[in-house]
Amino acid sequence: MSLLSAIYNSLPHWLRNRYVLSGLAFFLWILLFDSNSLLSQMRMRSQVKEMLIKEAFYQREIQQSNRELKELLTNNATLEKFAREHYLMKRPNEDVFIIVEEE
Repeated sequence: MSLLSAIYNSLPHWLRNRYVLSGLAFFLWILLFDSNSLLSQMRMRSQVKEMLIKEAFYQREIQQSNRELKELLTNNATLEKFAREHYLMKRPNEDVFIIVEEE
């Protein structure tokens, strides 16, 4: 017990104040142990950055899809090409041959 009292007595007088000690304890609790601690804030900030990057990617994808949709709705040749490539549609007098490339 004398070691603790020696450490306590070696502290400056303003650090021995109970309000300062309780404030430091509160600060350490918030900094390290709370659900909104500094570590969790840093983790959440990195998640937000990742989500913003994903949001920008998906916004570009949506714009690209909207451009393709507009092109399909306005250009019959593009619509026919899309239908032939994706749905294997054909005209009544045509035969479709599917060529599968081996890997």
